[in-house]
Amino acid sequence: MTQDTNDHTTRGHTITVEQGTQRVRVVHDGQVLAESDRPLVLRETGSPVRYYLPPQDVRLDLLTPSETHTHCPFKGTASYWSLPDARDLVWAYPDPKPAVGEIKDHLCFYEVEVA
Repeated sequence: MTQDTNDHTTRGHTITVEQGTQRVRVVHDGQVLAESDRPLVLRETGSPVRYYLPPQDVRLDLLTPSETHTHCPFKGTASYWSLPDARDLVWAYPDPKPAVGEIKDHLCFYEVEVA
């Protein structure tokens, strides 16, 4: 799905979400936090490619909810999770904007390995 906004503050801003086929792995300090063969690939103007992983493919038992929330005018409000030594390492959009609804409850990490 593509979102292309038309007002003057966001002209040319595009977001696409597509089903990925590559294997994505997240490792922190030698511990595997997530592995998935079914990432959603989000491409957004001015941002690096991000991989949103289904919660079933993430070691949620290792993560602690954070008090941090951020707002993106294109995706909505994000919630964050942390490890004891890595604050706000992962985020998700529990109620994303309709144009990126596919990423609902999928988790995204700052650094991933893509095979």
